[in-house]
Amino acid sequence: MDRRKFIKSAGLVGGAAAATTLAAPAIAQSSKEMVIVSTWPRDFPGLGISAQRLSARIEELTEGRIKTQYFAAGERVGALDVFDEVASGNSQAYIGADYYWTGKHPALAYFTAVPFGMTFGEINAWILYGGGMDLWDKVQDQFGLKGLPAGSTGTQAGGWFNKEINSAEDFKGLKMRIPGLGGQVLSKLGASTVSLPGGQIYENLVSGSIEATEWVGPYNDYFMKFYEAAKYYYTGGMHEPGAQLSLTSNKSWWGTLTDWERTAITAAALEENAGSYYETLALNGEYLKKLVDEQGVEVRSFSDDTWDAFGEAAAAVFEETRAHSPLAAEVDDAVQSKMREIGSAFALFEGQYVNQRNRVLGIG
Repeated sequence: MDRRKFIKSAGLVGGAAAATTLAAPAIAQSSKEMVIVSTWPRDFPGLGISAQRLSARIEELTEGRIKTQYFAAGERVGALDVFDEVASGNSQAYIGADYYWTGKHPALAYFTAVPFGMTFGEINAWILYGGGMDLWDKVQDQFGLKGLPAGSTGTQAGGWFNKEINSAEDFKGLKMRIPGLGGQVLSKLGASTVSLPGGQIYENLVSGSIEATEWVGPYNDYFMKFYEAAKYYYTGGMHEPGAQLSLTSNKSWWGTLTDWERTAITAAALEENAGSYYETLALNGEYLKKLVDEQGVEVRSFSDDTWDAFGEAAAAVFEETRAHSPLAAEVDDAVQSKMREIGSAFALFEGQYVNQRNRVLGIG
């Protein structure tokens, strides 16, 4: 089934309509195994629970014709080994964030998040309706993979720090956990950056092996207890404006599925893609209040001068990324062009409305 035809027929009202319009084939078929490995620990608040929910939903939506077996980080392979696990065919799919594997190809970062990149609505508009899916396929084809949008954290926090960040100079020598191209931006400002899986961040922060970390946002971060080692919490960061998670399958295995099975898996992924974002949006305010009132967290925002320094460093990172290959340049061209097209209309309508609404009502 063509992707656009599927989206049109499914309705895609928050992903939920897609799930409710599917009808199982009249002829019963034997079940197929789908081993899913994840970068998140089991029962991990937010991300881990979302991944487990998606795995269960695939089996439910296919009425057991696809039997899913879910392995959290470390249960079958390490958190950052899931890419190779699925590319090799040892497992059928992974749930994770493709920017973890920029070492495989830097263009993969664009399908999760890049500095000064797209928000949740923008990246989904690009992937589903603006040609992004074709480019994602083109990148992942090189590794025998097929990705689908399968979750979002929305705009992420700038991070947790054990000191205030008053200017870009404060990043010099700072040891910080931050993956993807965002980590490369801070490296250009003099930070020492590392990419640690979620389950290893707290111990490294508490021990002093790192002095700062970014993770997600108030809802997810509350349960990580980073406030025990870092009290300064920075609002929206430049690095992940709308982090897109993925359900990525081994392409050969994906090709063995029927059209109906692929449609059902796609519906489950898109349902969780929307649902995880809405869940995070609904809970961030509540948990930000808990962090401040219960844990004494001090909320800060980066200065305009610091944002300007981020922008200069990001421009250099993009140039280096483009130089990797013609495909990396093609993806960057597409993102920069479509982001300006979508973003200009977004700013004039949604952006202006929200800013004026919050001003009039005294929100924020």
